[in-house]
Amino acid sequence: MSIVGYYLDLALRSLRRNAVLAALTVVAVAVGIGASMTVFTLFRALSNDPIPEKSSQLFTLLIDNWGPRAAIPLDLRLAVSYADATALLQARRGLRQSESYAINVTVTPPDPAASPISASGHAVSADFFQMFDAPFRSGRPWTGTEDTSGAPVAVLSAQLADRLFPGQNAVGREVIFNEQSWRVIGVLRPWDPQPHFYDLIFANDDVFVPFESALAHNYNTLMAACNTPPPGPSAQAKKASDCLWVNFWVELPTAASVRSYSQFLENYTAEQRRLGRSYGPPPAYYLYDVRGWLTRQHVIPDEVRLATFVAFGFLVVCLLNAISLLLAKFTARVGSLSVHRALGASRLDVFAQCLLETALVGAAGGLLGLAAMLFGLKIERLMLGETLAPLARLDSGMVAITLCVAIASTIACGAYPSWRASRVPPALHLKAQ
Repeated sequence: MSIVGYYLDLALRSLRRNAVLAALTVVAVAVGIGASMTVFTLFRALSNDPIPEKSSQLFTLLIDNWGPRAAIPLDLRLAVSYADATALLQARRGLRQSESYAINVTVTPPDPAASPISASGHAVSADFFQMFDAPFRSGRPWTGTEDTSGAPVAVLSAQLADRLFPGQNAVGREVIFNEQSWRVIGVLRPWDPQPHFYDLIFANDDVFVPFESALAHNYNTLMAACNTPPPGPSAQAKKASDCLWVNFWVELPTAASVRSYSQFLENYTAEQRRLGRSYGPPPAYYLYDVRGWLTRQHVIPDEVRLATFVAFGFLVVCLLNAISLLLAKFTARVGSLSVHRALGASRLDVFAQCLLETALVGAAGGLLGLAAMLFGLKIERLMLGETLAPLARLDSGMVAITLCVAIASTIACGAYPSWRASRVPPALHLKAQ
């Protein structure tokens, strides 16, 4: 038997002999791990870079087109007006650019016996899919010509396509949105960037249609902020207004292109001010990359940061309790450890044996903590809003992190009790027996 196998056998025997103390230690670790990792799961998802390969190249912007008499503070504005978005799109000063706004449609399934389906999505420009690396399972995105001409074409999510056409290729088929016929030209693979950076409010994307096609079919926007009384319920009315309802993103792959685009925006806003639009003082534009936009929008709420800090504080308390239990456990084993020392085991051997036993406790605590974490995530999803609830989920990465944290923290806490156990003078203790 190898030395590791021998130590493992001794550790298992010790855990069986002191089952109550071992169980209490495992529970202490599990409770701390379950609570802290439940909160950390949400924190990790919110702080995730949703598109790491391009997050420094994709930019969104805000334009202060309301001036000093704005009804809504700049900090609360999330979009630009149709006039500004269209002018920027037509200027084509970036590598790629896209307008978008959130829509909701009623889908009539091909099966007459099936009930209508309510589906959400976005009206976007042709560059959207390539700019955001949206993965296609079949078909293609629409072209710039199809975009500007208002072609009735659509791209579906894999989930909606499989629901409408089970076991069939949806590309080339006709679908009915709001009693209007659209031709499916593409189906995406499962794709759900988290956080949903290009629209932080409306995160469900089962349907994508061309921006101008949605306007032509009068698909109303789900969000609009207006400085004056709302112009009317239709998208066409908002199109002629100064309301803010269009998300605009541009791809700028180099630092030079960012500087050039900033200069273009400065010139554009100055020109619009000369034309009589009520723009704010220079600079009237604000350009954000993906990480900067998530920071500006406080994607990680202060409450989540505080909860994460408190949860890890609770983990520390649980680990301190585990230290006390391990000290009690190893103290109860002074006799057997002294015999091992008298038979030739070194202090390092005793330390390694106790540390391996501690690692087993940590692994058991981590596994039990995972079960507690699953329960905690269910509770967390019930407490969170519709936007944040999907982020409270367990993936393979969090399983690995949870087990590593459980084992590493338990070993770190068990180092002192193990060291104390290895320093017991065997002769003195055996003589006392």
